[in-house]
Amino acid sequence: MRVSEFYKLNRNQATLDFVDVDTVKDVPVYIDPSTIRHLSDDWGKECIRMLTTFFDSVLDAVRHGDKARSDYLLGNLGEPNETHLGISKGASAGRGFGKWMSGEFASKLAQSEAAQTGLIEDLEDTAFFIDKVGKDVISDVTTNIIRGPLIAYTHQMALAFGIPLVGGVDSGPVWNPESLKWENGLTDLPLPGGKKLLLVPKAIVRRDLHLSQSEYYRNHLVPTLQAEEEADPRSKLVTVLKSGKRKVYKKEIEARYGTKKPDVRRETLTRPSVYRHFKEIKSEVAPDVISHEDLGAASGSPLPDYQALLQAVLNTPVGNTEANNYHARVEALLTALFYPSLIMPEMEHEIHQGRKRIDITYTNNAKDGFFDFLIRHKIPVQYVFVECKNYGREVANPELDQLSSRFSPLRGRFGILACRSFEDKDRFLARCRDTALDRRGFVVALDDDDMSRLVDDVTAALTWTPPATPPKQPVVPPRVEDYPLLRERYKLLVS
Repeated sequence: MRVSEFYKLNRNQATLDFVDVDTVKDVPVYIDPSTIRHLSDDWGKECIRMLTTFFDSVLDAVRHGDKARSDYLLGNLGEPNETHLGISKGASAGRGFGKWMSGEFASKLAQSEAAQTGLIEDLEDTAFFIDKVGKDVISDVTTNIIRGPLIAYTHQMALAFGIPLVGGVDSGPVWNPESLKWENGLTDLPLPGGKKLLLVPKAIVRRDLHLSQSEYYRNHLVPTLQAEEEADPRSKLVTVLKSGKRKVYKKEIEARYGTKKPDVRRETLTRPSVYRHFKEIKSEVAPDVISHEDLGAASGSPLPDYQALLQAVLNTPVGNTEANNYHARVEALLTALFYPSLIMPEMEHEIHQGRKRIDITYTNNAKDGFFDFLIRHKIPVQYVFVECKNYGREVANPELDQLSSRFSPLRGRFGILACRSFEDKDRFLARCRDTALDRRGFVVALDDDDMSRLVDDVTAALTWTPPATPPKQPVVPPRVEDYPLLRERYKLLVS
């Protein structure tokens, strides 16, 4: 039974920011540190600090031969069954890798030439150079290191969706990036079926690691070996083509050098620049966030039903008595529509020491499309704010001023005002333009008709097919992330 079903959230995976795992079995997706390294919000930065300080401490202990320190650091890595991610069969069960980490892993890391020469810098590197380390181990270790932020995230999601928390639960070891020590304590956590549950943002999970071993071997190491053999006049792997060109085929490289991890490790250690170049390239490319489709395939969850989500918004009666329902339904719709550009929605987010609240605050995780367009145009948009007005009357300047007063250079200067309708839409859009021209920020107003247009645009992008007869001019396929309505409204604000 999924978390959403166990707690009767009336939600499915598409409208939830966390992985809607089974409360008993595991879902075959994995936390990837590389995805965390590309998060720019405060939560992501805290996770990055924990990952960096922990693994730097491990490498420092290993390089100085401080076995007691490395045993302490690695020996506190337990079996993180509480996330229900991974490959366990049946009920979630760790592989008892805590002792293995402080024993075999520590020993191999200490003996690793890659660690001694600096090729191993980050946790993900160990998957290339240490036997028995793959995406499952990397995910489990990462879970342990960022357990503190995951507990905080679980609290945030529990508050948003009314998931009951039980007090006095053993947190497990929590890494302190300042003292560089593990700390144990008690915390509040959900306990479905009497077992701890940690919720994980779907934006940090993948079906495979961003630093893919197969990609490295296929696109970096093999071409390097081919080039070396082709340049060697004594090579027996070369085939001379009719044109006179010297050619070495991939199958010859595989037969000569091997394809197993020890083979890849051996050849990489003699050519460290190849791996460093691979990492440099990958660090400049943000990992693809797992899509609705991939997560659905991995977990068996349904794809978003945008029309049903829209209809729930449209069917909400107007007025203050239904304000909370309208707020929740708008959040569900926008969370599904804007993923993966906008993630980690926080409801009733307090600012100014609690003196002001924002209905919905999203973290901007866009790598392309409209929300990335804002970043590239130097608009502060680390967070995107949404205010929901279920009024049966006209929204006016006070509502616009309320949203713009939430803006700041650090938090962001872009927001969405969701409402039911306008008596004079052009007049209100002109007010939004005035706000932008006065340098008080950018507000896009969306009524029920606009919400319908957003859904139509996304649906059109998802169902688009190339024309049967190729046109004279190349056709650019529509993309979900472009949100043409938002682009139109932005152009109106700056025109």
